[in-house]
Amino acid sequence: MTIPYPNSQPMPAIAAVTPPSGAARPRVTFLGTGYLGATYAICYAELGYEVLGFDVDADKIAKLNAGEVPIHEPGLDELLRRNLAAGRLRFSTDIQETADFGDVHFICVGTPQRADGMGADLSYVEASVTSLAQHLTRKALIVGKSTVPVGTAEWVEQLVGKHTPDDLGVEVAWSPEFLQEGFAVDDVLRPNRIVVGVKSEWANGMLFAAHKGVFDLAATEDREVPLVVTDFATAELVKVAANAFLATKISFINAMAEVCEAAGGDVTQLARSIGYDPRIGNRFLQAGLGFGGACLPKDIRAFQARAQELGAGEALRFLHEVDLINNRRRTRVVQLAAELLGRRSGPAGPDLSGTRVAVLGATFKPNTDDVRDAPALAVAALLGKAGADVHVFDPQGIENARRAVPGLAYEDSMTDAVQGADLVCVLTEWAEFRNADPVALGELVNGRKVVDGRNCLDSTLWTQAGWEYRGLGRP
Repeated sequence: MTIPYPNSQPMPAIAAVTPPSGAARPRVTFLGTGYLGATYAICYAELGYEVLGFDVDADKIAKLNAGEVPIHEPGLDELLRRNLAAGRLRFSTDIQETADFGDVHFICVGTPQRADGMGADLSYVEASVTSLAQHLTRKALIVGKSTVPVGTAEWVEQLVGKHTPDDLGVEVAWSPEFLQEGFAVDDVLRPNRIVVGVKSEWANGMLFAAHKGVFDLAATEDREVPLVVTDFATAELVKVAANAFLATKISFINAMAEVCEAAGGDVTQLARSIGYDPRIGNRFLQAGLGFGGACLPKDIRAFQARAQELGAGEALRFLHEVDLINNRRRTRVVQLAAELLGRRSGPAGPDLSGTRVAVLGATFKPNTDDVRDAPALAVAALLGKAGADVHVFDPQGIENARRAVPGLAYEDSMTDAVQGADLVCVLTEWAEFRNADPVALGELVNGRKVVDGRNCLDSTLWTQAGWEYRGLGRP
């Protein structure tokens, strides 16, 4: 059932429920205070809910309680401090306190790729659900928000049944998240849809009450937030299906970039032309280095693995090629670097020893400090492995990059990174890089050669400033 709310039509009846705590609004907890849980906890306090964030990481909890956001997300630090001061928000390492406090418990822990295969590692989900269930003393709703393989909600229901007395009546639901790093605050406060998988009217009513702050904000801003009420399996599939579609669209235009390079075409003009077709649209048609981050790469692999387990592996075989196309973009940048530097590639790849390469960007996208599976950092490592003296700068991700790939040189500014460089590689489309003055940078480098790994630079300006410019999929 899809409910556009609010709109001019009356809402279908959703049973009003009284939170088990007796509070006027459900008290909500978020188990796991990484990127997902911390963002949701802070934003739900901003919506007026009483919120408790739980994590086993004492250092992270101490920072959050001190008003320090452990991630870079625009606008989140101000909201954290405001809601701590208002008394609506706190963080704890005490699972008993968490169980006693909450009416609705959102599971927001990580589901990384398993070390022994492509599937999702659900050990953090199991640990958080089991620990919470063992400490519950009254009826509550446990809601999965982490991205998981289809079938996980039923398994969580079994875990809850195993670890709670039947007379408590603890229930399970699923409500996937759709956060975009760099835009996460707005994605929580002003989502483009809410999806809930429920089995009872009570669970549906509790989840509606837990989201009412979102609907009320939409009403004041004259917006609609579609609410999709569905079953467990569909709710679980929504997030992975969306990520698979986006990954496919990105890899499609990158495949076209490969064809353009072979045929002499320009993928940026191709993308613009097909993007005018309303059936296709222009979003996610930016050819370049490909996708990365904590979600798309591991989610499409886990989706394939789960489909194989269900006997539907053939249906998602195309995702294997999507993954291969994406990874080929990284080696293509190294090939372009070798061409610009006049180095041949042998069976083991190019030898870039004796060259200095500036890498601008380490995060997987701008407006974040997240370097998990970041194409930019992967390319920097490949350039270093090929023998280049690599100097990296990123506006927010330097410390995380240094921990992830310690063998590279990290600089405090763009000018420090490009000083004396034989080649500059722009690999994350930060505004600072897009708007850089090619004339001024040209005075700092040893060689005016640039690889535009995101097709984000004005190629005309750079070539007029004397740079030898190469973009992916462009002549």
